[in-house]
Amino acid sequence: MAKDKKLVEAITSMEEDFAQWYTDVVKKAELIEYSSVKGCMVIKPAGYAIWENIQKELDRRFKETGVENVCMPMFIPESLLQKEKDHVEGFAPEVAWVTHGGLEPLQERLCVRPTSETLFCDFYANDIQSYRDLPRLYNQWCSVVRWEKTTRPFLRSREFLWQEGHTAHATEEEAEARTVQMLNVYADFCEQVLAIPVIKGRKTDKEKFAGANATYTIEAMMHDGKALQSGTSHNFGDGFAKAFDIQFTDKDNTLKYVHQTSWGLSTRIIGAIIMVHGDDSGLVLPPAIAPTQIVIIPIQQRKEGVLEKAAELKKRLSAFRVKVDDSDKSPGWKFSEQEMRGFPLRVEIGPKDIEANQCVIVRRDTREKIVCSLDDIEAKVKEVLDAMQTEMLERARAHMNAHIYEAQDYDSFRQIMDEKPGFVKAMWCGDEECEAKIKEDTTATSRCMPFGAKAIGDRCVCCGRPADKLVIWGKAY
Repeated sequence: MAKDKKLVEAITSMEEDFAQWYTDVVKKAELIEYSSVKGCMVIKPAGYAIWENIQKELDRRFKETGVENVCMPMFIPESLLQKEKDHVEGFAPEVAWVTHGGLEPLQERLCVRPTSETLFCDFYANDIQSYRDLPRLYNQWCSVVRWEKTTRPFLRSREFLWQEGHTAHATEEEAEARTVQMLNVYADFCEQVLAIPVIKGRKTDKEKFAGANATYTIEAMMHDGKALQSGTSHNFGDGFAKAFDIQFTDKDNTLKYVHQTSWGLSTRIIGAIIMVHGDDSGLVLPPAIAPTQIVIIPIQQRKEGVLEKAAELKKRLSAFRVKVDDSDKSPGWKFSEQEMRGFPLRVEIGPKDIEANQCVIVRRDTREKIVCSLDDIEAKVKEVLDAMQTEMLERARAHMNAHIYEAQDYDSFRQIMDEKPGFVKAMWCGDEECEAKIKEDTTATSRCMPFGAKAIGDRCVCCGRPADKLVIWGKAY
């Protein structure tokens, strides 16, 4: 029995050390492996399969809104990057440069893309001529490089996978509508597929994307109360268009600048899945995103008919992502492995079950055991998976709501930040000095100004001056 528990004994309790728990899970569940390239990770099959499902689900949603996929170069000439002043200043500390081609020094340094705004702008300047060319609704799936000083698997690495959408529109109104539309796509995806509740809102000017008029965000709360920025959508207005001279002839035969948007979601969302749903036994994957939704475990599999029945069940459950664990490991080990890897359902079938025309279904999230007639297994499995998906979102939302506090004055604000994990709602005057002071005193940052939020007073929590902006504050990854 001790052997069967070996897999879970290696995980540090999340209450003891949440950061170590996270590292233990991504390693033991074989989602990643550290590489000899400092700050970069190898995403192993179990981790990449989650990303493939994310890609599949998001890509379908993008295309339903008219978006098409393209592929841009990974290198950006330095002169191109310099065209938008605010943008290049924002990314300068994180840029990796290519200075040589083979043995020869380059005449101009090439930036390894940290993001692709400048490449899309350069392309659009030639591609867009008339109002008939608009809107341009493009997205690319790629990797980007940002020279992070401190890295953690999925959450922050020097190279990571993401998608970046870049659109161009004839009017300011169309660009704003697209910016909000894509934020809603992200929010719906997180809640419906990942079972992660999010808060939608606008970033403060200090926290917005470099070069953007406005940045909208979805913020998720992890189990330890910290925030994770899970997706962003940016309205660029016509700032990039003027820097790159992206003009079009409108219906009235006048030249006008396009209005642009950009929006992205990266592999850090896998970190969110782990930290929102995981427990001390490992991963807990929402059924909608789990690469394997059901693992069938034959009990006493060497006895006649057991493996055959397991194979039969797999065939009957082919509408789901299902596999049979017919390895020579003990059932106890297989149970621990199923829990570690987060497979939503375990189906146990043995000689006594076959004789009784039944099986045992075990939920990963609650560990509830359900005895099910083999005659009803298809319907029952769907029912349980649907319930699990819904209840995982409800539990995560209840956890988030229970850890959102309100503060009217700075003393109570600081006390909450010191003593209670979670978010704090508080009013803000709009002065960046107050924003900076809060970060210096508490390490908390403004996560967003939530849409449709009601004021909880009329004074800034930091300085006491008149305030009309409600902000969600929190410590973040």
